[in-house]
Amino acid sequence: MQNNIEKTDLSPSQGDHRGSSYKSSVISIGSTPLGGDYPIRIQSMTNTDTLNTKTSVAQCIRIIEAGADYVRLTAQGIREAENLAVIKNELRKAGFDTPLIADIHFNPVAAETAARLVEKVRINPGNYADKRASFEKQELSENEYNEELERIHTKLLPLINICRENKTVIRIGINHGSLSDRIMTRFGNTPEGMVFSALEFIRIFSAENFSDLVLSMKSSDTKIMIEATRMLVNMMQSKELSYPLHLGVTEAGEGEDGRIRSAAGIGALLAEGIGDTIRVSLSEDPEKEIPVAKKLAGYYPRGISRKAPDKPLSFKSPSSKPEILKRINGPLVVSNLTSYPDLDAAGYKNAGYTIDIITGEIKKTDGSADLIIVKNCPEKIPENVSLVLPYKIWYEKKQNDRLYPLFSPETFHESNYRSEKLNVLLTVPDYNIEYLKDPDPDTTLVMFTFNPEKDQYAADYFLNALEENNLSQNIILNPVFRENNLEDLQIKASSLLGRYIIDKRVTGISVSNIGEVDFRDITALAFSILQCTETRITRTMYLSCPTCGRTKFDLQESVKKVKEATGHLKGLKIAVMGCIVNGPGEMAGADYGYVGAANEKVHIYRGTVPVLKNIPEKDAVKELLKVIEKDQANL
Repeated sequence: MQNNIEKTDLSPSQGDHRGSSYKSSVISIGSTPLGGDYPIRIQSMTNTDTLNTKTSVAQCIRIIEAGADYVRLTAQGIREAENLAVIKNELRKAGFDTPLIADIHFNPVAAETAARLVEKVRINPGNYADKRASFEKQELSENEYNEELERIHTKLLPLINICRENKTVIRIGINHGSLSDRIMTRFGNTPEGMVFSALEFIRIFSAENFSDLVLSMKSSDTKIMIEATRMLVNMMQSKELSYPLHLGVTEAGEGEDGRIRSAAGIGALLAEGIGDTIRVSLSEDPEKEIPVAKKLAGYYPRGISRKAPDKPLSFKSPSSKPEILKRINGPLVVSNLTSYPDLDAAGYKNAGYTIDIITGEIKKTDGSADLIIVKNCPEKIPENVSLVLPYKIWYEKKQNDRLYPLFSPETFHESNYRSEKLNVLLTVPDYNIEYLKDPDPDTTLVMFTFNPEKDQYAADYFLNALEENNLSQNIILNPVFRENNLEDLQIKASSLLGRYIIDKRVTGISVSNIGEVDFRDITALAFSILQCTETRITRTMYLSCPTCGRTKFDLQESVKKVKEATGHLKGLKIAVMGCIVNGPGEMAGADYGYVGAANEKVHIYRGTVPVLKNIPEKDAVKELLKVIEKDQANL
């Protein structure tokens, strides 16, 4: 398949994509080919000073031994780029032939230097030939715009020739946080702008007949990352382009949130057959990214999307909803406690409620399930608890307005025991769709329970069947996993459920697990998936980048300090960035930013505006908190 694009046709197309029909071309990155039918490749990036050969080599080895196919190192200057040759030589002497990638921002000469020495160079169109974005409109006439593109073409030409001569691959790495003023003036800070930014560069490379390219659309916002990548795939399919794709959610964070945010974004695309290499960006030691990435790639291996329906998923959650949903700002969380003979204090805790150690009072929190499905009705029902129980038992107790009946679709169809407020219908893949034609979405939830080990696309087939039969229902997805490890459950549940939530296909989720994972962790996981997909915010949201050689302070420690100081500020989004390469742009959606500026110096941002500069690191968290508290006092 020839990679070409007409100069006059750059508008990104939108519409349904068919990821399973997209197949990338194969390119060779050193001795490790990428794309086509080759396995999904795993990579990470060092966070050492690239001038420190010993520590960089040692970390490269740890990353490689963890299972990476490629290793990326920052080359912010010519000296760092030149030292890549030394690092590469030491790795080869130690018996490692893993291809190396140079990460470049702002410095074309560093890119040209590195391109002679390593197997691949990543460049950022937002800052390769453009100045750092000022977030100010840059209105250009058509002639001025074309002159800008000619300037960029001239700037890229030496790199293209060097890469052609040395068989060096180039990644056009678009970051939502660092689009040029030229792009943002025309498109805003949008997925369409990201695609257009890539296409500007693709056109230049195509004009020079250079096709050893990898493309990526990265953002800290999973929805934007998914939308931009899908849009890029649509464009490439329409123009018969076939470049391999690199997937990643940048500034994903650390711990549970970093894993869930990455899995939701990357997993959504892998499930659609999109993606050739992945990097899970965690604010942790880089070698810890590799096991997470391997689990993701293992859950959605190459070719699995052939099991998906041929028809692209288009079902949307209906606008009409039961009254209980209208009180909840986001998707519903349902907890299934039918394994408990009787609902006791432990059961309420498992559903996310707290118990006052003095009074024994059961209290609802932001992490409490909205509905709890139980086998029997307790004698006393705490305030703010809503229970779903078998319809015959409900009928006996229906004077309580916080009880709702549970049916199978068949029994609901035949029963006169119906609630005027909310009925929950429990169905499975082997169902008769005729029984789902009767329920009213104003008073009904349909809970679809399935085994993802048997069929990861069961929900796609179910939702497509509803769409084909013109059925509008509020769907709760309830995958039943069999995991004994919490991280495994986090990665699988997030990658499976993320796309349905982000695309607003379903009304809520219920995560079930037959295994040794603590039930309270399962309830917390459901809320974390909603938090990390930004579909329901129940606590403070944090963005934090993975550290790299540009970072001038202990970012992992800073993330912990910022979280400790601001964890009570529910609803705020706070970004912790190691440097200002992508900081201001990725913080466009954040309320506040804590950004590395120089050695042990920090800038404090409000949105994209630095309000305090060069604050000593030891005082930065305290100063950030002062800015937030002052702003809140003035509300």
